[in-house]
Amino acid sequence: MIDLTDRAITHVMKNLRVEGEYVRIALKPSGCAGFEYNIDWDNDLTEDDIIIDFGKFGVLIDSMSAPMVDGSTLDVITEGMNTVVKLINPKETHACGCGLSVQF
Repeated sequence: MIDLTDRAITHVMKNLRVEGEYVRIALKPSGCAGFEYNIDWDNDLTEDDIIIDFGKFGVLIDSMSAPMVDGSTLDVITEGMNTVVKLINPKETHACGCGLSVQF
């Protein structure tokens, strides 16, 4: 479904509040290109969640977002003085000028 780089796993492990937490990756309709990624902590599982187990933490992806993020890689990128968690998705066909929203 998705991969996590070693940097992403290390970043998540450093920021875990409790063992067994989940990182949710979701798409929300937004912006001028269509969808925005939402990557955040979430322990509220729903029936349509896909759960990917990474040992001390898991990744949740809702069934609507799953087809569009399948094959992606979660990474942690340092840009200047900022460190950002970023989903690298080969299915993106276009991103808006500000880089916040994408099309598939």
